[in-house]
Amino acid sequence: MALPAVRTLSPTERWDPFREFETLFSQLGRYSREAAWTPAADVTETETDYVVELDVPGVQREDVTVDLNGTGLSITGELKERENKGAVRHSTRRTGKFSYRLSLPRNLDADKVEAKLADGVLTVTVAKKDVAKPRRIEVTG
Repeated sequence: MALPAVRTLSPTERWDPFREFETLFSQLGRYSREAAWTPAADVTETETDYVVELDVPGVQREDVTVDLNGTGLSITGELKERENKGAVRHSTRRTGKFSYRLSLPRNLDADKVEAKLADGVLTVTVAKKDVAKPRRIEVTG
């Protein structure tokens, strides 16, 4: 029966658990380049709108698709890899396809949706349906 090899550290070398995780995630990343990633997002609600803001730096307007199907908001796109002039020695930039999905409440107005891309942030604004506001009715007689 063979015993597993044990690697000992020299007195000048210290074990760094963070380096181990960095190496592991780097290796896993090579196998999942085709998997879609999810951008960071904030979803806020105002009196009149639902606002979704996604961080998508480097994404071009023509590489983003926003779909509203019923109450389901779907945002997909691609961050294309830049052409490098030299050999890449290390890269932690995200590239490839991304996807973000969200279910909104039913009181939305599907005809009033805007999407703007500025400074690396995609802002999708979905208007709420006009709801009858309370008001006082004068009694006449």
